[in-house]
Amino acid sequence: MGNSKNTYTKKELGGYLVGMFGQNLIYNIVATGLYFYFQNVICLPAMALGWIFALARVWDAINDPMMGTIVDKTRTKWGKCRPYLIIFPAIIGLVTILAFLNGNYAEASTSTQKVLIVVWAAVSYIAWGMVFTVCDIPLWGITSLMTEDENDRSKILGLARIAAGIGGIGVLIVQIAQALSGAFGGDMQKGFIVAAVVFTVIATVLFEFAGIFTRERVESKNEKKYGFIENFKIMFRNKPFRQILISGILRSPIQLLMIVAMTLVTYYYANGNIMNIIKLNEDGSFAGINVKILIGLGSVAIGLFAGQFIAMGITPSLIKKIEKKKLYNFYSIAGAVPFSLIYVLYKISGGDLTTTFWSIMIGICMLFASASFGGINVLQSVMIADCVDYEEYHNGVRTDGVFFSGQSFITKLSAGIATLLSSVVFSYVGYSGANVDKLNKAIEQGASFITYDGGTGAGKYASAMFFLISVLPAIGMLLSAIPTLKYAMSDEEHTRILDELVEKRKNNQSTDAE
Repeated sequence: MGNSKNTYTKKELGGYLVGMFGQNLIYNIVATGLYFYFQNVICLPAMALGWIFALARVWDAINDPMMGTIVDKTRTKWGKCRPYLIIFPAIIGLVTILAFLNGNYAEASTSTQKVLIVVWAAVSYIAWGMVFTVCDIPLWGITSLMTEDENDRSKILGLARIAAGIGGIGVLIVQIAQALSGAFGGDMQKGFIVAAVVFTVIATVLFEFAGIFTRERVESKNEKKYGFIENFKIMFRNKPFRQILISGILRSPIQLLMIVAMTLVTYYYANGNIMNIIKLNEDGSFAGINVKILIGLGSVAIGLFAGQFIAMGITPSLIKKIEKKKLYNFYSIAGAVPFSLIYVLYKISGGDLTTTFWSIMIGICMLFASASFGGINVLQSVMIADCVDYEEYHNGVRTDGVFFSGQSFITKLSAGIATLLSSVVFSYVGYSGANVDKLNKAIEQGASFITYDGGTGAGKYASAMFFLISVLPAIGMLLSAIPTLKYAMSDEEHTRILDELVEKRKNNQSTDAE
């Protein structure tokens, strides 16, 4: 990356990736950690939790395009995306911490207290989604402004997805909170609050790097400006973008893997507390490691994260050799197979996948399943960036913020739909509110989650969780390929469009110089 072409420097790339890691650390603290906290620590009713997340995503349907419009109208000496990346990370950090400062629904003695706890959860989560959007759209949108080179853009988006994937360590807030609870006499809620504060402060500092170290190098000379309604029309008029948007929404159940997986592995493999991996003597002294739990947790974790990283690492190279549309559809259709196998293996094993053999088999399924959506994530970002070029070429306006608001919208709407689906299933089997509190107390007294019968049938909770991370995502992956089977923009056409846009910008710069 030299000075011969209008593209980012190594310093800018490094700062952007550190910021991307910090942002996704915060995202996973909320997407997985806060969900676990709401469901299993303060024991909100399943349907209340589902509607909180779903309503927040409905608001995002309006909020995201609004923010995209605001970004595209922003004009400062720093550019149109950087100001938000400099100012708002600290605000996101504060709201994230506030979301964890709630009461305990299971311990509330009056209906008024219970209502207030649900209201605080709803307001804090919706507020978090709003401020997160303020930074999320500029964070992705700036990638198309940092370089004019198509290969460099594919590279930064591929690396961004890897950095975002590494930010997935934010899900470890669950395990760390459980470990910290020992310092508070086993109070899981206090452990979560302390973990949330520490994680969030670190993530916020790292997030700031994206605003401080990046530079916007691509500038469209077009003076056209559009309002909110016009930008909404632009998004849906752009056929390739519309296809990606619909595909992403149909793929919503894939989010169940990240939402439910932490609860599943914590309860199914570690029987409700990750600290069970440590064996203790009767006097409380260390007696070794529970190898069975270690293998189970390790297999799932390695499969889940390794698959994503491998796919995200190789996809930018594959894009140079394989048509984006073909690769996108391959990931979607082929990815349905390992997802569906997870539930098949659960049934074949008789409901007990904790032996070494079955743990490894599930790990292999997780590896290929996570690889499919890891590759799709990279392709989605690259293809949306292509749509920005498509819009500038055909209609003379470069709406980076609006189009990348679509990516933010896909992610958050998908999470909302997935949460509502999980809430319906959990309500059906009784994994909700006071029943979760009863489960936790039963486990403390020696019950096994795998065979627990909370009046709903032995092992029904575990079966519901495996259904959620297997069958529904498999269906979603297959459905998501339908809109893009006849994708509206070929790679050859995009290359031609980009070449003409670069030449046009050079001519504009020459005219301005004269």
